[in-house]
Amino acid sequence: MHHFVYCYMKASVFLLSVLLLLSACSGTIQKKQNIASRNGFAVLPKPAADEAVATFAGGCFWAMQESLIQLKGVNSAISGYAGGLTVNPNYDEVSGQQTGHAESVQVYYNPAVISYEQLLKAFFIAHNPTELNRQGPDVGPEYRSVAFYRSPQELRTISRVMSAMEREKHYQGSFVTEMEPFKVFYPAESSHQDYYERNTWDPYIRSVSKPKVMHVREEFPQLIKPEYLK
Repeated sequence: MHHFVYCYMKASVFLLSVLLLLSACSGTIQKKQNIASRNGFAVLPKPAADEAVATFAGGCFWAMQESLIQLKGVNSAISGYAGGLTVNPNYDEVSGQQTGHAESVQVYYNPAVISYEQLLKAFFIAHNPTELNRQGPDVGPEYRSVAFYRSPQELRTISRVMSAMEREKHYQGSFVTEMEPFKVFYPAESSHQDYYERNTWDPYIRSVSKPKVMHVREEFPQLIKPEYLK
């Protein structure tokens, strides 16, 4: 389906979720991370002394955020925008392809618990890295696959993991994931943070996002936090 139709569907589903949540029992939502907010946007946490930071883009950030926050050693996963030129973009601008940014997730993790290589493998399982400028029904460069690296070592690791997974035939076809030096990450609106967790009833979440999240759990059960297996 055309990109703009899906943007409309996602926006409509979001408005519907607000109405349903007002009538739902507030005790049914169990927050698994606390993301600060300012002026309607998430606030990036300051990395702790034992934390490293990684940034990935792989389709709609609703699924990618949930796919990565469920991993042991991942302390925070923030949805946002990266890879473009516009300063402080918003969702409508990114969806309208006016910014060059991709929907992205920034991960704050403990490398003593989970390695960058393990994060990469989960990232590649959480989306289809052989699809160019799209992920399933979501079409456009804002849904492109990107692994942002912060050092030459990370770049080498990305290249090595991609080559290995291609040889192992995890997907049909070759990877089209871009490898870009990290520049800046802009957090998305608070309404997009932990969207998956707060809207498990959402048809888009059920049909598009959940299979990606479950794929990660099935591939790496030893890496999943116990509370996400309940």
